[in-house]
Amino acid sequence: MIVDDNEVNLVLFDALVKKIDGAEGICFAAPKQALGWASTNVCDLLIVDYMMPEMDGLEFITEFKAIQQQTHVPILMITANDQKQIRYRALDSGATDFLTKPVDKVEFLARVKNMLTVSEARRSLLDRAAWLADEVRKATDVIVQRERETVMRLCRAAEFRDPETGAHILRMAHFSRIIAARMGMSVAEQDLLLEAAPMHDIGKVGIADNILLKPGKLAPDEFEIMKQHAVIGYRLLQGSSSRTLQVGAEIALGHHEKWDGSGYPGGLKGESIPIFSRIVAVADVFDALTSERPYKKAWSVEDAVSHVKNGAGGHFDPRVVEAFLASLSEVHAIREQYKDDA
Repeated sequence: MIVDDNEVNLVLFDALVKKIDGAEGICFAAPKQALGWASTNVCDLLIVDYMMPEMDGLEFITEFKAIQQQTHVPILMITANDQKQIRYRALDSGATDFLTKPVDKVEFLARVKNMLTVSEARRSLLDRAAWLADEVRKATDVIVQRERETVMRLCRAAEFRDPETGAHILRMAHFSRIIAARMGMSVAEQDLLLEAAPMHDIGKVGIADNILLKPGKLAPDEFEIMKQHAVIGYRLLQGSSSRTLQVGAEIALGHHEKWDGSGYPGGLKGESIPIFSRIVAVADVFDALTSERPYKKAWSVEDAVSHVKNGAGGHFDPRVVEAFLASLSEVHAIREQYKDDA
């Protein structure tokens, strides 16, 4: 880009630039018009005169450099021989090199070629950096997909032993995400909860069949054994470097804790229970109540909603219940989308 209020200079500089293979001059006699072009286009080199009536070269460089895509563009300023102080100020403003009037054609071409070479090298580095960033993203996506596959296989392993269905796992995970969204959590937190929630009952793989698959109500001693699935799930998942598995461990351990402190295994109370565990508690109980099992009939949605509502402040975090109740239309849509097989 060539900016000079003198038409003769513009014609001269443009003609010289065209002698360089692959180079093209974009000429402006009005600095403000040049800035308008620079705001939506990118150049490889700026050639700007100092003495201009609309704004001088220093003012132009300052505004030019403020344009994000022009930050690293090299700048060649044209000055008079006796303007040394101007040169110092121009360097501070971001000028890269100088030419003095009258401009020597050989020197002009040499300096422009050198600066275009620098600009090309910088652009290659930026392209390389962008390519590397894209490769890292692709590699990370592969790792994330493998991690998700591992999580789902773990959950399927539990399904083979647990009378609960895969559809239950999908429903309660999506319920959890809906609640998190309603509570104002970030999209990243919502996605994390969606991926980790299915691991809430992974510890049931460590419970004996005569207890896990018992069709009737568990005896007190059997229920004490069943309670251990929360600790078993935590032990299976704890210590992982994966954030998803870390959260899965937290949910496995805490989703049977109750807001009033009467839950298990730790008897935690109120906000000492991790927020993801509090959310999963509501989602899990609601779907369990409305799902048919070998040992019980499904509750109506109305009765299950009433149970959750009445549990606020006792079993459940009141804020989580409030978010759940405000999301019932989305909850119904999830129930329709992920139905149990006949």
